[in-house]
Amino acid sequence: MTPLEAIALVETASAEELFGGDDPARQYRRLARLTHPDTAGPGGARAFARLAELWHSRGTIRSPNGRYSTGQKAFEGDLANLYRIPEGHLKLVRDPSCNDLMAREAKALRRLAERGDPRYLPYVPRLVDSFRHKDAGLVRRANVIAISAGKPTHSLAEVQARRTDGLDPRDAAWMWRRLLVALGLAHRAGVVHGAVLPEHVLIQADDHGVILVDWCYSAAEPGERIAAIVPRHRDHYPPEVLAKETPGPFTDLAMAARLMADLMGDRAPQPLRRFADGCRLASPRQRPDDAWRLLAELDELLHRLYGPRKYRPFTL
Repeated sequence: MTPLEAIALVETASAEELFGGDDPARQYRRLARLTHPDTAGPGGARAFARLAELWHSRGTIRSPNGRYSTGQKAFEGDLANLYRIPEGHLKLVRDPSCNDLMAREAKALRRLAERGDPRYLPYVPRLVDSFRHKDAGLVRRANVIAISAGKPTHSLAEVQARRTDGLDPRDAAWMWRRLLVALGLAHRAGVVHGAVLPEHVLIQADDHGVILVDWCYSAAEPGERIAAIVPRHRDHYPPEVLAKETPGPFTDLAMAARLMADLMGDRAPQPLRRFADGCRLASPRQRPDDAWRLLAELDELLHRLYGPRKYRPFTL
């Protein structure tokens, strides 16, 4: 690499691109030597200064409210990489074309915090920060989110993968009940989640906790459409989403019913299966549209099937 090539690289690359290899310190020393004014001449001064700045800021991004590390990637979501940080998770969108979806999540979480019943806010993430991050000429939106403290979480996608013979309906019962609470909270605040999918529902097994995450697909204004779907789960979406029609509580309740029916599989008793099917009728007008009323109806059905509620340990 020549000094001119090194200057061009440093002036256009991000810290991750420059120092993402196996030996970042060696890469820094090499580029510092090539861009130093003693080697590259006066033309290298700006690149040399930028290199030092990138080296010192590697693995972190800043907002007006804080500084966050990208050193510990937790997992890759549908749209963004999530990094584990003391505040919770830093969610940084991979493709700037999806910035609007990250903005939707921030808007929805703010709306839930402002209008939601405080008793049920632990069922959804808390927005800590939201900002635009500029790196190598690209502007990407980031959200910092936190979930309620508790035991380790598992997604219902993990549950489904580990219980291939179907989930015991008595275990599915508490998950479904708490998912309806999360949806009831959202709908009363005027927010439709829009993507009640296995990866977006987290459980805390010991505490029987449920947290509904990934609000990037949400609709928080009257008449607002669901802006995007998760392609691999296309068949999970009710007709109004695929037709780009106005969603409503009936949209989320249909997706939740599909999710729980899939989790139980052939182990679901006929009354529970009919209950789920009734939530998934083709016409939105024929479906339930009130999560709290549906929860009461589900409780009545569960009581008839299994008697009074009692704690049932659940392990994966």
